[in-house]
Amino acid sequence: LQASLFRPAPHSHLNPPLCISLPYHQQQHPDKMTFTKVVKNKAYFKRYQVKFRRRREGKTDYYARKRLVTQAKNKYMSPKHRLVVRVTNRTIICQIVAAEIVGDKVLCSAYSSELPRYGLSVGLKNYAAAYCTGLLCARRLLTARRISSRDEKSLAELYKGDEEVTGEVPSATSFAGRKYTVQSDQLDEEIRPFKALLDVGVRATTRGSRIWAALKGASDGGLDIPHNPKNFPGYDPESKSYDASAHRARIFGAHVAEYMSSMEENDPEDYAEHFKKYIAAGVTADSLEDLYESVHAKIREDPARKPKDKSRKFDEAGAFRRKAKRGLKQRKNRIKQKQLARIMALQRMAAADEDSD
Repeated sequence: LQASLFRPAPHSHLNPPLCISLPYHQQQHPDKMTFTKVVKNKAYFKRYQVKFRRRREGKTDYYARKRLVTQAKNKYMSPKHRLVVRVTNRTIICQIVAAEIVGDKVLCSAYSSELPRYGLSVGLKNYAAAYCTGLLCARRLLTARRISSRDEKSLAELYKGDEEVTGEVPSATSFAGRKYTVQSDQLDEEIRPFKALLDVGVRATTRGSRIWAALKGASDGGLDIPHNPKNFPGYDPESKSYDASAHRARIFGAHVAEYMSSMEENDPEDYAEHFKKYIAAGVTADSLEDLYESVHAKIREDPARKPKDKSRKFDEAGAFRRKAKRGLKQRKNRIKQKQLARIMALQRMAAADEDSD
C-alpha cells in the first residue's frame, strides 16, 4: 500500500509514455508486446559496399580464386599455374593460366572444336571429348616448354604421361619425400614436372562431371595436377573403392556406345534421327573405342596448333573484293520474297492435308 501511494501515474510528467522517446519502429504496440528493430537502416546503407563486378555477374568465385592465385612469399615472382576448365553449350575449353598483376596470362589453350583435325568430328562436348581436350592441352604445353634456354629438349620427351589409358591415378615420390601425380618411372629429380592446380570456376564439382575428364586427360598427358579419384566415375563412396576399369570405359565412350546400341535395337527411327551425324561420319557403337584410341595417338603425334588460313580471296583481276551491301529496295524485296515463299509452303501443306482427308 505504501509503495502504491508513492508510485507515479502511468502517464504523468515523471513517467512519460514510451512512444514519445522512441521512433515508431521501436515502440511497444498493444498487439505486439515486443520491440522490433530495423536492421537495414540509414547506417547500413551508408556503409554498404558493392561486391566485385564478376561476383555480381556470378562469373568468378573469389573465395576459391584467392587460394588458387596467392603465392608464398618465399617464391617471389614464381608463377602459380592453373588448369582452367570451362564447359560451354558447344565446346570444352582447357587453358593453362598464370596470374599476374595486370591480369591472367594464358600460356596454352585447347578447344574441343579442334578435335575434327584429329579425326573426331562428332560428340565434341561429351566425357570422352573432354578427356581428349585435356590431353591435347597438356601435350601442347609440354611440347612448347623447353627444359632450359641451353637445352632444346622439351618437357614432352621427359614426361610422356600414361600412353595406355588405364584409369588409374598416377603417384610418385621424390627422394625429398614430395609427392607428384605423374608416372613413377618418368619422375626426374633434377627436372620436376609441370605443376598446375585445377580451376573449375563456378561449376558444381559433382561426381562424373566432364571437368574430371579434362583433368584426367591433362594428368595422363604428363602434367602434375594434385587430385584423388573420389569424384571420378567408378568411385563408390560407401565402400570407398575406386574401379579404374569403369572410368576407362567412360573415357572411351562406352556409355555412348551402349546407348546407341539400345536405341538402334528398340527404336531405329529415333536412332536415325538422334545419331544422324554419327551415321553420316560412319561412326557406330562398335567402332567408338577404336576411334578414340586413334584420336589419342594423333594428339600425341602432333599436338601443335595449326595456324589459321588468313589469306584473302582475290578475283581474276587479282584484287580483293567484298560483297556489295544490299540497298533498301533490295532488302524490302527480299523480305517480300521470303513471305511469299512461306505463304505458298503453308498453302501446299493445307492442300496436302485436304487430299489426305
